[in-house]
Amino acid sequence: MSNVKQITKDEAYDTVPPGDFAAMMEVDRYNKRSTAFDKIISATHDHFWDPVDPRYIDFSEPFDLEHEMIVSPDMVPELNLPCFQALPEKEKVRFANETARWFMSSILHGEQGALNLSASLCHILRDPGAQEYAANQAREEARHVTAFGRYVKARWGKPLPVGETLSGLLSEMVHAQEVYKKIVGMQLLVEGLAMGVFATLYNNSRDPLLVKLCQLAMTDEAFHHKFGKIWADRTIPKLDQEERELIEDWAANCFQTLLFNLVNPEQKKALYADFGLDWQQVQAEMLEAVTDEDRREEMKDATNVFRVLVKTLLKAGIITERTKPFYAVYVDMEELNNEDDRMVGDDIAEQGISFLKTVNFGNKKAGVQAAAE
Repeated sequence: MSNVKQITKDEAYDTVPPGDFAAMMEVDRYNKRSTAFDKIISATHDHFWDPVDPRYIDFSEPFDLEHEMIVSPDMVPELNLPCFQALPEKEKVRFANETARWFMSSILHGEQGALNLSASLCHILRDPGAQEYAANQAREEARHVTAFGRYVKARWGKPLPVGETLSGLLSEMVHAQEVYKKIVGMQLLVEGLAMGVFATLYNNSRDPLLVKLCQLAMTDEAFHHKFGKIWADRTIPKLDQEERELIEDWAANCFQTLLFNLVNPEQKKALYADFGLDWQQVQAEMLEAVTDEDRREEMKDATNVFRVLVKTLLKAGIITERTKPFYAVYVDMEELNNEDDRMVGDDIAEQGISFLKTVNFGNKKAGVQAAAE
């Protein structure tokens, strides 16, 4: 890691090379544990859930995929394009549900990326408290992989392959040796994206099982996002100009990649082919139908995933006057700046935690017996 530019402004984020296990066994290290993450570590008991225990979520709940759309048609913009208007109604339902399958597969791949990235932090974070938090998050991401894997299996049998854009971005974050890339990329941007997506699905899914799954996942993601916020609060104010620009540019690059490619028709070409449609035709019609003004209008919705991302970066102090014009093309930055720090989905997550407390602490004897079985 000698050529890697680490930006460490707080000892809680001090690192060692991933292969330097000897540094983890230095005797003085064990007594230098930061308390910065204690609250979010201890809170894990409040939002514990088990995806294989039907007391929390039952994946045997049925859904009529043949006749009902899992998500609202508003979440499937292709249905408004000329090339889709000719499809029979039954095929429109199938396409909407295959689009939902694509969404859920992307979420599953994203959760796998979050799991691997969290585990990779355990190899490089020197602080025992930061390391414990990363290990705790890895455990929570592992249950998300299990849960979304079970949902996809219950509804479609198996997931769709990961798209090139998402695969490339996740791989870059997981393999990055710079902590700022991992935390800005995953803990702030991807976790912010997840909160926006889950809030949107929670409000727009017609499948009660998916609604419940999203809420349970949000009870964890809200805390993962806080880890990134702690990093930002302790790091951003101490950056010099060169370091700030490095982090700003990395964040803007990630945002741009997600905005222009995550739902790009080219990423879904295999899906379109299944309906006898050419992705380039879909792309041409999409470009004609959706303008920058349309994107800006969509981003006025508090649950719009890209608006959530901009707010996340702004509140973390990663957007300055230097990069604000880039984001202002799509979002009213003044309006975002005047909003409080609460993120979309916080209320949904809090309601989910109340439910989990009832299950986890309402009847301990029943819980112990169910776990033993």
